[in-house]
Amino acid sequence: MGSGGAPEGVLAAAALKCMGGQMFGKLVFRNDDEKARAKKAGITNFDRVYTRDDMVTSDVIFAATGVTDGSILPGIKRDPGVLTAETILMRSKTGSVRRMNYRHPIGG
Repeated sequence: MGSGGAPEGVLAAAALKCMGGQMFGKLVFRNDDEKARAKKAGITNFDRVYTRDDMVTSDVIFAATGVTDGSILPGIKRDPGVLTAETILMRSKTGSVRRMNYRHPIGG
């Protein structure tokens, strides 16, 4: 359980859809301005609980590159003359998962 912005929730839902996971989300408004913005965007039920499939309604491709170390991806590493990074690519329709490792030469 956690909290964050709506765009981050949709990104999490996309990744979970690719991995076969589930999640639920609810909009929490910090002030009347946020509620007014939601209403302007067409949201009428402020108490609705959204499922993963409400947030991601079709096939999705998710890509993420580790910048700092995390549970799924390592962060960017600096070795003499090179930076290394790893990216994960996932597709919900096929269940495919690919990892790409990059080596980027630096300096002179």
